[in-house]
Amino acid sequence: MKDITTAVVTGGNRGIGYAVATELVRRNCQVVLVTRDRERGERAAAALGGSVDLVVGDLSVLSEVRSVAEGLLRQCGHIDALVHNAGIWPSRLVHTPDGLERAFAVNHLAPFLLNHLLEERLLANRTRVVQVSAGLYIKGRLDLNRTPVGADFHQMRTYCTTKLANLLMVPLFARRWQGTGVHIDAVHPGVIKTGLGDPGGLRGLLLKAVKRSWAAPGQGAAPVVRLALSSRGPSGRYFDVDQQVPLEPIAADPAVAQRVWDQAMTLTGLSGVA
Repeated sequence: MKDITTAVVTGGNRGIGYAVATELVRRNCQVVLVTRDRERGERAAAALGGSVDLVVGDLSVLSEVRSVAEGLLRQCGHIDALVHNAGIWPSRLVHTPDGLERAFAVNHLAPFLLNHLLEERLLANRTRVVQVSAGLYIKGRLDLNRTPVGADFHQMRTYCTTKLANLLMVPLFARRWQGTGVHIDAVHPGVIKTGLGDPGGLRGLLLKAVKRSWAAPGQGAAPVVRLALSSRGPSGRYFDVDQQVPLEPIAADPAVAQRVWDQAMTLTGLSGVA
């Protein structure tokens, strides 16, 4: 097992992200939380104790993703593990200042952009990158013209589709970083009781009642932490909790993946960057 000096966890102030951070602190890691809200982030950092720092930024806004990357590079001499946990399940269509559907920006473009902006540090540190995914990606229906702007928005399917778009990138990052020591895996942590997707109102109350039987965030954190701390192995894998499984055909088409990559390069302003 590689000794972890610094682990970055996006969306680390609640849910699975907070549980991941809790376990990493327990293992004497230096943890850096990335949160959208400063006050909530500071409360989470204080509650965690240990060695915890905070970088604040709204990952739905591309300029703030760049600011988050700058903050991480300033604060982290090393990034030994990078856990892309932040994600949203939208209950309504919201456009970001960049004109993008919000879940598409947070779930897909933010980790894509962070991987690129932090790449030099990742390469220097042989970082382990863990993408928290969702088994519901198989329900995704990606339309490269409509999905980014929410023209095909749907309260359930949009979440699935944005997770699919993000997951399509994992094998391409694995290929990009082949032989460099940077390692990336994706993991579906299971059906976990968090606030993700809670719409509020009567539907929200009904969903909370259903979620009472779901697993606690700590259980969902376990496979994420395992990958963040595990020894080297093949890169670009997908895990359903602790079991490595092949991607379904919808997420394993290299031609589609390349088109999604090229579009993400354009939308994030990375076109022309190596």
